[in-house]
Amino acid sequence: MSEARVESRVSTGVPGLDDILGGGLTRDRIYLVEGTPGSGKTTLALQFLLKGRELGESGLYITLSETEPELRAAAASHGWSLDGIDLFELVSEEGLDPDSEQSVLHPSDVELGETTRGVMKQVEETKPLRVVFDSLSEMRLLAQNPLRHRRQILALKHFFATRRCTVLLLDDQTAEDGDLQLHSIAHGVISLRRMTHEYGAQRRQLEVVKMRGIKFRGGFHDFSLDTGGIRVFERLVAADHRATFTQEMVSTGALGIDALLGGGLTRGTNTLISGPSGVGKTTTSVRCSLTALERGERVAYYLFDEGLTTLLTRSKALGMDLQPHIDSGRLLVRAIDPAELSPGEFAFHVRDAVERLGVQTVVIDSLNAYLQAMPGQKFLLLQMHELLTYLNQQGVVTLLILGQHGFIGEVRSDIDLSYLSDGILLFRFFEAAGSVLTAISAVKSRTAAHEKTIREIRLTEHGIEVGQALTDFQGVMSGLPSYQGKIDMLGEENNRPTNA
Repeated sequence: MSEARVESRVSTGVPGLDDILGGGLTRDRIYLVEGTPGSGKTTLALQFLLKGRELGESGLYITLSETEPELRAAAASHGWSLDGIDLFELVSEEGLDPDSEQSVLHPSDVELGETTRGVMKQVEETKPLRVVFDSLSEMRLLAQNPLRHRRQILALKHFFATRRCTVLLLDDQTAEDGDLQLHSIAHGVISLRRMTHEYGAQRRQLEVVKMRGIKFRGGFHDFSLDTGGIRVFERLVAADHRATFTQEMVSTGALGIDALLGGGLTRGTNTLISGPSGVGKTTTSVRCSLTALERGERVAYYLFDEGLTTLLTRSKALGMDLQPHIDSGRLLVRAIDPAELSPGEFAFHVRDAVERLGVQTVVIDSLNAYLQAMPGQKFLLLQMHELLTYLNQQGVVTLLILGQHGFIGEVRSDIDLSYLSDGILLFRFFEAAGSVLTAISAVKSRTAAHEKTIREIRLTEHGIEVGQALTDFQGVMSGLPSYQGKIDMLGEENNRPTNA
């Protein structure tokens, strides 16, 4: 017996799935893979057999539902060859001949027995270590009733138990009320589901319903099915990921904002930058990112709202050229279509950037667009709680941008993440002397004694300018203040505040 056969686990060949299973499937057991048509069962099964071929393990694909040319075409669409894997059609052209003495499509005891014996015979001849049986729905039709179906599955289970092979039974869930008897027979159950929304790409999720003797990650995990096969994105659990880091304070690149925050941004914390559209939220986050890059750090910027070209052009006009840092590979800017990317896949990309690339600053711009990728606000809060906790535990400086409705007067948000945030920078437009100006204030900081003042902020070709505290104004945050003093605004010749 080879050393590979001594191992108690067998890899599924599906990226991410082995991690969910804590190392893979227990060898020499029968597993049920269920899902509606189009959910990805056949692709998963082919990846399972191809991984076996890679490890030098023989594989057998037994099909009642697809022909060999169809299977080979499906594999070719992913760039795979099935050479070296045995394919066996239980429904052959001879079996479909109306003049044939027996037809496996005729629901009789004789034909059901012939089908079972055909499976056993093929296994005896090829002696595979990995087997895929596709699919149980045809066996169910032949059996006609649950008792006979269960007996046949039990017969196959006992047969395979003595043949030292790991088996995947595929089921398309065509039974009216679901066949839970299969769950009790199988050693483990993996369920695939496909969901279609009113707009955007279809979403797919995987759940390990049952797995005897294995500690696995429960719940739903997003997965993608594209050219190259299935990729599962394990649901993020922050408690499983902790790192040691120094909780130091770093500069934003604008002295006035540093002063508002009580010294700057603290590693292992997240800051919510909130305000109406056009107030300077993205520019502020770009300034923080550029400062981190100048410190020699790596930065990941996830752009949901605008295109990369627009971001680069606007930032360069304000004296913040990001292109050299993108070219060097230290700045990762990923423009994301929320209609195409699942929340689980997004969390995976963030985690990959932190753990593999060593990213120390993460910007999410903005949460409003990210909300569109979620099935509801409740799920956004839960997922963001895990993601932010994970980033904090990794010592990452995280900036979250949240757009608000309205410009002057009442301003509101669709979501409230203030309780999840360690710090909050609040931007507001306000009217003064016939002009629309911008105010900034730090309204929350869990790690430093932040200022309680409200300052004017302007975006110029020289960068971000922050003025003195607006002590002579009343009602700035309401958007319609009254002026009661002599302090000049930014840009005025007399009594000009210090630039930050």
